[in-house]
Amino acid sequence: MPLDDTFAKVPRHGRALPLRVGTRGSPLALWQTRHFLSIITRFCPVLRNAEAFEERVIATSGDRIQDRALADIGGKGLFAKEIHEALLDRRVDFAVHSLKDLETELPAGISLACTLAREDARDAIVLGAGCGVPDPADPYGCLPAGAVIGTASVRRQSQILHARPDLRCGIIRGNIQTRLGRVRAGEFAASFLALAGLKRMGLEREAGVVLDAEAMVPAAGQGIVGITCRSADAELLELLSAIEDRAAAAVSRAERALLAALDGSCRTPIGGHARLLPTGALHLTGLVARPDGSFLLKRSVTGEAADAARLGTALGEELRADSPADLFA
Repeated sequence: MPLDDTFAKVPRHGRALPLRVGTRGSPLALWQTRHFLSIITRFCPVLRNAEAFEERVIATSGDRIQDRALADIGGKGLFAKEIHEALLDRRVDFAVHSLKDLETELPAGISLACTLAREDARDAIVLGAGCGVPDPADPYGCLPAGAVIGTASVRRQSQILHARPDLRCGIIRGNIQTRLGRVRAGEFAASFLALAGLKRMGLEREAGVVLDAEAMVPAAGQGIVGITCRSADAELLELLSAIEDRAAAAVSRAERALLAALDGSCRTPIGGHARLLPTGALHLTGLVARPDGSFLLKRSVTGEAADAARLGTALGEELRADSPADLFA
């Protein structure tokens, strides 16, 4: 069915325009929401007017609580909890998320309707004034001995401490601009940020070191925007599936299946990164570790993209079987 025909039915089924889109209020979240709307309106000219959509900014627990690590307050799902509630309460019609912030198992009644094309999935290090000159052959060599690195991610913490046990990690939360400001102010020698967010904000120049995804395994879903809606909303699901990026869908299925198989707590460092090879095959790397970096296990698998979920599940089960049991307690 043509996309315009799908949307032409919306008012007749009781949902008057504007369609309400839920989003967090950070500059990056708003950019992602407006990017999504620009895509959907290109596909659906009937929605190319100022009244077609209404942004609904929703404050989440993850945004409000800034003085503790996510692992200490309930995990990354805190960036979506209130948005899920708004969907189920019909205060919004669909919602825009950073896919890495979505739980592996969504609440009953909510579906991941589509994923947009992935931006660069790699992590970057923002360097403070006391750091040395970056060397691509030794990406962590520019960090001073004993330096304090800002991060709220146990995944990043475990990998940097595994490579450089002399370093220390301190909690840094907030949006991109806040984190950059704290490094510039000298509160931290350096900090990690997702390169995708820096690029989307026009701040790629702030990336002092860009880390290879096999060396610093990203979070599952990093760099991908995901759209959720109510599972029963067949018309929106049909529309959103039509704009899904197939490559992003394949890699996200693999990465989220890996997470589901590992079933770690929010305190378990887990990384997952899939990419499509020139041959069309899918290559997936998974990682589990201890937060202090004293244990780190990394494995990869390659297979058919059509088997993305199966590959993720198999790799997750392998990593789980070969890791200490207490890692997943």
